[in-house]
Amino acid sequence: METMMAMPHTPLRESTDRAPVIRLDGANDADVKVSYEFFPAKTEKAEAALWDAVKRLEILQPSYVSVTYGAGGTTQERTLGTVARMVRETSLTPAAHLTCVGASCATIDAVADELWEAGVRSIVALRGDPQSGFGGRYEPHPEGYPYAPELIEGLKKRHDFEVFCSAYPERHPESPDWQTELDVLRRKSDAGASKAITQFFFEADIFFRFRDRVADAGIDIDIVPGVMLQPNVEGLSRMANAVGVAVPDWYRRLFEGLEDDLPTRQMLTASVATDLCAELYDGGVRDFHLYTLNRADIAIAVSRALGEAHARIRHRE
Repeated sequence: METMMAMPHTPLRESTDRAPVIRLDGANDADVKVSYEFFPAKTEKAEAALWDAVKRLEILQPSYVSVTYGAGGTTQERTLGTVARMVRETSLTPAAHLTCVGASCATIDAVADELWEAGVRSIVALRGDPQSGFGGRYEPHPEGYPYAPELIEGLKKRHDFEVFCSAYPERHPESPDWQTELDVLRRKSDAGASKAITQFFFEADIFFRFRDRVADAGIDIDIVPGVMLQPNVEGLSRMANAVGVAVPDWYRRLFEGLEDDLPTRQMLTASVATDLCAELYDGGVRDFHLYTLNRADIAIAVSRALGEAHARIRHRE
């Protein structure tokens, strides 16, 4: 497995006030991996839309797909049902999110057992958002796993899961400094996490600086960039503000006046995400995690631009 220690430091480009335009020349010949994130549906209509997206993206043969888990287990049953159905009815490899929030160790262990019995072999282990929502104060459950490193360790002891964790290229909002941020990531790696999926970001240099920090700290874990595919800029801005992600001025300007023009916003979202992936690819990244928001169209466009998925489709046809 290629680790972060093998990656050279990446020289930073001069900052610009516009979106970059780069094509992924030669990507068809590269060993590119793509994975997708979904969230459990709350209504019958949303359920139908979710499974339409799942079926359409299954054709691209992603390396895995993750399914989110609400704060305090609020979507626990739906998450379990979704990943179990994926195991039964698709060729996908699901990775279920699991958090520490609002649950005892015994409760979380029982969920982990259910996932294992359902055939799930991968988990994205997270501390989780406070039950009061973004910006609230996190309080560990008195009988629970207090933070992600302890959760990862407990899961690895329970079953032979492959465990992924989170990483924050612009620092977690609750981290006072980079030393604290890196210490937490090191603890996750030492506990058994094999891969860290990042919070979304908008500019490749943010990821490269973070990757270099991780390498300089001697933390031996694969870092996978998370790429957001949200065409609703208002909602995206609220989310970014809550999790400490900076939205560049050039990004906001791209979408000005398009509030009632969803097709154009979708095209712009796909274009900007592809450009970001192109820069990451040029910097040595070969593993990408796309936040789909349960929609297939933008994810398919970006995946085809990444080359490997496009080649696989041709092969299947």
